[in-house]
Amino acid sequence: MFIIYEILMPLIALILLPVILIALAIQPKFRAGFFQKLGFYKNNLNGEKTTVFHAVSVGETNAIADTVKVYRQKYPDRKIVVTNTTKTGHDIACKIFKDVVDEITYFPFDFDFAVNSFFDKFNPEKIVIAETEIWPAFVYEAKQRGIKVYIANGRISPHSYKGYKKFSFIFKRVLCLYEKIFMQTKADCQRIIDIGAPLEKVEFMGNLKFDITRNLSGEEQQALRDRFHVHYPVLIAASTHEGEDEIALETFKKLKEKHGEIKMLIAPRHPQRFDAVFELIKKYGFSVGRVSQNANFDEFDVILGDTMGELAKFFSFCSVAYIGGSFFGPGGHNPLEANIWNKPVVSGPNVANFKDIYKILTDKGAAVVAQDKDEFFKTLDLWFSDLGELEKASEFAGEVFDENRGAVQFLITRLA
Repeated sequence: MFIIYEILMPLIALILLPVILIALAIQPKFRAGFFQKLGFYKNNLNGEKTTVFHAVSVGETNAIADTVKVYRQKYPDRKIVVTNTTKTGHDIACKIFKDVVDEITYFPFDFDFAVNSFFDKFNPEKIVIAETEIWPAFVYEAKQRGIKVYIANGRISPHSYKGYKKFSFIFKRVLCLYEKIFMQTKADCQRIIDIGAPLEKVEFMGNLKFDITRNLSGEEQQALRDRFHVHYPVLIAASTHEGEDEIALETFKKLKEKHGEIKMLIAPRHPQRFDAVFELIKKYGFSVGRVSQNANFDEFDVILGDTMGELAKFFSFCSVAYIGGSFFGPGGHNPLEANIWNKPVVSGPNVANFKDIYKILTDKGAAVVAQDKDEFFKTLDLWFSDLGELEKASEFAGEVFDENRGAVQFLITRLA
């Protein structure tokens, strides 16, 4: 099966070559790391053994940050390589791990020549893949070389499970090659076993995302509040998708009419939408500034979050956060980046990507999954109207983290 796969992948790439070339020409983000992904790597490790941590994009990079840092502290003499797939993930990794790891590069395309070039250049002994990335050629070639590959913080959403299940006859041949498969929840464990993972290789580890830490000191938090002139209640609409900005702005308009001096920071998920959302905010009659132009809340009703990698810090000064991708979009984004600051969150009805996390948060009272725009408004209206309710939800957010920490230490122990 693996030989057929390794032949088919380059052939499919050749067939799609015109589309690939067009994408490379018109989308700079696709060009980032392209030649490295093909196997043209450089490094200064002199053939020394390495431990590789792979994180696809920004969310996964943030999730493994503390694990990598603890691993470095525990094993200061081991060489560490961090890989990413996306440019945004790579950019964040370069900021987070600049003085922590030995190399930061891109993960290879799943062609045998690219994979083997990666292994030749970086000489990995162990490879930790964040969440559920299944690349047959990569894990097969690793097994042939005696390299241990782990899935960490793995998850399979109910929606993805249906697709995986149809091809379980293929996945069972791949999943048996992993050294260990560590999943976020017991439900995730059962799903990956159902699609072919050997029972003895699968373990429940909890969620690394609950082990994130606040990335600002008290002084830095105050400096951020001073920068934005935060002496108002602030609603953050985070990682919004097309169609959600209108919902957020309509709701904010009603809240502002009722509660007066409240402010909003809105951060679209995709940078290519920044300008369009800026114009949309003006159409709603709000004064609007940009983070990139040092806007502050004394001057503007709404600030557009048009920078990358800062959203996690902005949650520190908000009162409440709306997490996008949940009215329209892929099934929600990570609410924990707000909860870590003891901020309650509200989302739309589609939170399939973080269903298990939202179950924990809503059961505790740290989040509300609004089924429609009316419930969305009523939830925010209650929190802005009743300080006691807001404080209670904030306390619950803090308690959730205290009760769910431990995944980092679990993983470090297993990688000993």
